[in-house]
Amino acid sequence: MTSNDTIVALSTPPGIGAIGVIRLSGKDAITITNNVFSGRDLLKQASHTIHFGTIKDGDQVIDEVLVSLFVEPKSYTKENVVEISCHGSNYIIQQIISLLIKKGASAAKPGEFTLRAFLNGSLDLSQAEAVADLISSDSAAAHQVAMNQLRGGFSTELNILRDQLIHFASMIELELDFAEEDVEFANRDQLQDLISKINLVINKLIRSFELGNVIKSGINTVIAGRPNAGKSTLLNALLNDDRAIVSEIPGTTRDTIEEVLNIGGINFRLIDTAGIREATDAIEAIGVEKTMQKINQSALLVYLFDVVNLSVSEIREDIERLYKPGITMLAIANKIDLSYNDRLKELQLPSDIKFMAISAKENHQIEELKQLIYESAVGDKLSDNHTMVTNIRHVEALQKTRTALDSVMNGLDNPVTSDFLAMDIKQALYYLGEITGQVTTDDLLDNIFSKFCIGK
Repeated sequence: MTSNDTIVALSTPPGIGAIGVIRLSGKDAITITNNVFSGRDLLKQASHTIHFGTIKDGDQVIDEVLVSLFVEPKSYTKENVVEISCHGSNYIIQQIISLLIKKGASAAKPGEFTLRAFLNGSLDLSQAEAVADLISSDSAAAHQVAMNQLRGGFSTELNILRDQLIHFASMIELELDFAEEDVEFANRDQLQDLISKINLVINKLIRSFELGNVIKSGINTVIAGRPNAGKSTLLNALLNDDRAIVSEIPGTTRDTIEEVLNIGGINFRLIDTAGIREATDAIEAIGVEKTMQKINQSALLVYLFDVVNLSVSEIREDIERLYKPGITMLAIANKIDLSYNDRLKELQLPSDIKFMAISAKENHQIEELKQLIYESAVGDKLSDNHTMVTNIRHVEALQKTRTALDSVMNGLDNPVTSDFLAMDIKQALYYLGEITGQVTTDDLLDNIFSKFCIGK
């Protein structure tokens, strides 16, 4: 999968802007650029220097540019890299790229720069995937998780486990060489202890995916309740914006309204839904059906009820209808500015449902509700030094590793020959290696890097 071609692509977003940055990588990157650059001789310049000049096609000047040089191996790809900063005209950018291709460069494929960084040992595979996550991060938490992975936090933890397993695998392989002498070089008790410790770490990483995935993509948070409970008013209060139409007429919200609210660096995808009741027409019925679908897909459910007009039995009926295993649920009493009824004490909510009273209209307790939403979804699970899995490919590999290690443990509990132990340990090492890239296939790499943007 390696290539000696020099590749070129636009690395800034397409469209008109102040500048565009065109990137080349490969053995001939500096030579090709030098052939069209009028200024200093780039072949005689030091790495990490910037040079002003013009890009010319023969005698025709295309643009005045700045050229940045990164001489191998001191670059992102560990190859010669050139970045040309030109004016952000689509015409200028295409003229320069076409000229560079005419001089010997090839158009880069999606993710090809980062693929070369991986193949040349600048990044491991999980770090390369973190580059894509970093580019697409749209919250402080998603940025933090991606940066931790890019800096090797995840890789370091996995490599420690892998190195320990490799030691035992080599000892067992040595036993196979002395099979006739019936000796044991690998201490079975120590191996059992090691696998138990590794499984603890793997289980922690697998569990972290639940939070890591929602941090990466945002936490689906559904606001549900009966008509006129104040759901749209609450959405507007949380967003501090008149996003949803508010009316005293029941059933105003017929379709779902979705907006993003950032709380403490986490994106919550707020979904205002149609009121839950027996629909009065076909359109409202579709809205209610969509509400139930959104609830089933949510990670956090905010059940809002009218504290003035709803009885305890009606509130209990709603909770029984809406509560779904695996979904964190908040019960929020609204309109406490009109009445705060002592009957709420009779509710006796399940211990895993948190309660709060607010007034969405008067903006009372809204900031406290935001804090409750954050704590219910994230709590203290997010910290600077907490390794978190955000990639489904990594989770699947960890699960396969755990299965292979379970086979090793079974082989130790019900003694099997060294060759069977060695086979199961190799299988575990294979799956761990898939995550960081010690074990790869062309199909796997194609699948990962094809999802990158061109120019990265």
